[in-house]
Amino acid sequence: MQSLQEKASEWSGVSTVEAFGIDEGNINLCQKLGTEAFLNLSKNFYNRVYEDDEEWFRSIFANSEKQKAIENQYEFLVQRMGGPTLYSQRRGHPALIARHRPFPMTHQAAQRWLHHMEQALHTTPDFDHHSKTTLINFFRHTAYFLVAGVAHKDQNLHLLTCHNKDHPPINHHPCKNF
Repeated sequence: MQSLQEKASEWSGVSTVEAFGIDEGNINLCQKLGTEAFLNLSKNFYNRVYEDDEEWFRSIFANSEKQKAIENQYEFLVQRMGGPTLYSQRRGHPALIARHRPFPMTHQAAQRWLHHMEQALHTTPDFDHHSKTTLINFFRHTAYFLVAGVAHKDQNLHLLTCHNKDHPPINHHPCKNF
């Protein structure tokens, strides 16, 4: 059985080495680019998301406040790119799979999310070419890691609740998806 990282690499076309290029060498992207770059990126990205032409995609974010989404992404990116642990201080461990589980994490949603992130990266002037490439690789791999992780968690819940005679089904599990 493939690991989630292997699935993410297969689906994204980005190896784990490329995906974790953000951790390589002596370059700390947060120090290199500054925290303001990640705030600008998060604003640019979520402006695109909330104005998306596709209703199905906008509906994923319908129950999220735009400013909170910007703040969460900004703090996560600053922390993940080597800056202060803003996200963990406020919200605890990032736990990306668990935090994204309520959302429809499909290949189609990942592709649309990546479309907006790549557009945001290319139109936010704070990022040089190398940083953009490094971040795009990270984002591509991470998007498909989340797709694989949520599918894996849902599959396990399905097996536990739909096929376990000693465990009564619960009303909010994903059995309807199988």
